[in-house]
Amino acid sequence: MAEAIALMDIDEEENQNHLSKPNKGKNVVVPATPPGGKATPWVEKYRPQSLADVAAHRDIIDTIDRLTSENRLPHLLLYGPPGTGKTSTILAVARKLYGAQYHNMILELNASDDRGIDVVRKQIQDFASTQSFSFGAKASVKLVLLDEADAMTKDAQFALRRVIEKYTKNTRFALICNHVNKIIPALQSRCTRFRFAPLDPMHVGERLKHVIEAEGLDVPESGLEALKCLSNGDMRKALNILQSTHMASQQITEETVYLCTGNPLPQDVQQITHWLLNESFAESYKRISEIKTRKGLALVDIVREVTMFVFKIKMQSDIRVPLINDLADIEYRLSFGCNDKLQLGSLIASFTRARSALVAAAN
Repeated sequence: MAEAIALMDIDEEENQNHLSKPNKGKNVVVPATPPGGKATPWVEKYRPQSLADVAAHRDIIDTIDRLTSENRLPHLLLYGPPGTGKTSTILAVARKLYGAQYHNMILELNASDDRGIDVVRKQIQDFASTQSFSFGAKASVKLVLLDEADAMTKDAQFALRRVIEKYTKNTRFALICNHVNKIIPALQSRCTRFRFAPLDPMHVGERLKHVIEAEGLDVPESGLEALKCLSNGDMRKALNILQSTHMASQQITEETVYLCTGNPLPQDVQQITHWLLNESFAESYKRISEIKTRKGLALVDIVREVTMFVFKIKMQSDIRVPLINDLADIEYRLSFGCNDKLQLGSLIASFTRARSALVAAAN
């Protein structure tokens, strides 16, 4: 018995010594970030909650809003490039129809879910066939949201045709995709189609200003213009660039935006184009290679930006057309992982030929 007590005493002492040792970061429980905290991506934090908050496409939004208010919502097919407000629009419609309980009234499936023919026959059909209860909502129809529907198999799309027809009385289907040509014609004809075009820079700027004011950021006009330029009409991309640049720098200027995304600065593109049009082959190759290494630029980004610059400068059509064709070939080869040094040589050679043609035309 005495021996057992002694062992217990030793165990207690070891436990006390273990607790008294400084913790080196192991087994530390990190408190969860509260909802809406700094860890929340701004794309989700500032996602429009109502149809009035959607940044652009007022004609489409007003049409859907009117159909929803009059309880005449058809099956919808929303298509267009990413980041243009397709999913946000449908979720806003669901909130308007069903209020806070909208999660109980919609079935949301996207590309991360299995959406083969079995899911259409079982999960979607079971959801559509059951009777719904209206939680103080205006309408008792349920909503099936199929995000990235262009990733569905053809067999699943064919099976979905009959399900849409059979359960139209109490269920509405909303299909969202980037490429409408991947949706079979039979499904397209059963839906009202709306195309969401890339956002206008003005609308992107307005939404970005709202986020900047809400977060209290320091963004001069040049930084805002850079964000609008790099977003290419994609609101999600604009917000992601804004958040990542804010994490890297307190002031979000044009230079910090371009440095954070790895895109060449406009003045760098201008300088590179000047070398291509005025310097010798060897000198151009040396200087462009040096600026590529120093600033960590990708040749494919340089080619794309130089192409846009070529459109702006004054040049005869018979010289500009072959040059643009050569730049397109270089960009195509780079997308297949061809050697950067060889493609840089091809880029300089194309401009050397164009320069010789310009001199010949001038004489």
